[in-house]
Amino acid sequence: MQFIVTGYDGTDEYALERRMVVREAHLKVASEMNAQGKWLYAAAILNDEGNMCGSMIVCEFDSIEALKSEWLNNEPYVIGNVWEKIDIKKAKVAPFCAK
Repeated sequence: MQFIVTGYDGTDEYALERRMVVREAHLKVASEMNAQGKWLYAAAILNDEGNMCGSMIVCEFDSIEALKSEWLNNEPYVIGNVWEKIDIKKAKVAPFCAK
């Protein structure tokens, strides 16, 4: 089952700093999830100033429960209090975009 996960960073003055502190750990997890075929596409969301303020991930897990237990519960941006709000929607990647 495919999902779009959108994580919205906090908006306080230290939000970008928190993101940068755990960014390398997040990218390591992202690379592992991609190698396992769990993450299909990902992008940082930028604010008007061009700074990262969120993330969008298109991923594939057996269920929303698997998404949470295999990834989200251990995601550095969650553990590091970077993402203030997380939106999860079921999705279907277009056939011409599939790997």
